[in-house]
Amino acid sequence: MSDADTPRDNPEFRPRREAPMGTIVGLVLVVLAAAFFGWRWYQQQQALKAPEPVPVAAAPNDAPPEPPKAEEPKGPQNPVEALAPPDGALPALGNSDSRVLKALTDLLGGKAVATYLHSEGMVRRFVATVDNLPREQAPASKWPVQPAPQRFITEGPQQGVQTIAANNSARYNGLVLLAESVDPAKAAAVYARLYPLFQQAYEELGYPGRYFNDRFVAVIDHLLQAPEPAGPVQVRLVEVKGEIPSQRPWVRYEYVDPKLESLSAGQKILVRMGPENERRMKASLRGLRAQIATGEIAKKKQP
Repeated sequence: MSDADTPRDNPEFRPRREAPMGTIVGLVLVVLAAAFFGWRWYQQQQALKAPEPVPVAAAPNDAPPEPPKAEEPKGPQNPVEALAPPDGALPALGNSDSRVLKALTDLLGGKAVATYLHSEGMVRRFVATVDNLPREQAPASKWPVQPAPQRFITEGPQQGVQTIAANNSARYNGLVLLAESVDPAKAAAVYARLYPLFQQAYEELGYPGRYFNDRFVAVIDHLLQAPEPAGPVQVRLVEVKGEIPSQRPWVRYEYVDPKLESLSAGQKILVRMGPENERRMKASLRGLRAQIATGEIAKKKQP
């Protein structure tokens, strides 16, 4: 359960087993064949019962249904323009690193940026990670932040069920303190000024016509629903058979509780940060959400 490895390489977040494509195609063909031959048999039986059918005018309900109307694209539910006007002369997305890093340095400080953030492809990293957090996998290679230092720490026997060590949460203390030090209103203002870059990256990701800030708000809501285990969290080392021994066995942990193991990548990250850090991170997320969820803010202001 190391933060230094992508979930694709980290069996802690093993993808669920999917049915082979050949099996899926075969099932579809069987269903279509059964429907076709069933229809042919029905037609033959009807012909035997009525060898000289009398033509009957088709009832209005027998007419083929009209194709469904294309759904008109909806406008943004949480427009960022309500926060702050975007900068008028933003660079192209591919050349935006220096501009974004300057804005983040002004907000967080140069030391924090150098310690915790990736300096390359910041906007694309942020957008891809936000979009992936509610999914089963959120590859660490795409994260905008550096992985937590040191290795994942457990307590208990080398084989079988173990528990996440209490001091494992210390690996995340610096990042939690950084999140708490940021003024949500100032962070939202920086985000709004740079928003056209985030929107472009989101559309490049495969969502043309969709609004990234709406996705961002929905992802925060998803993370806030992460459970907060009351006691020690049990994990176990997944056995990997092979002649070549694993050089990094600590990346192969999974949760013993099926409910925890079935969580999304983002919720798993919060759980393994430890209960106190999880609560503090959720408080920071609520503060940011209150700033960027402009649609709900506007409704609350209405009499």
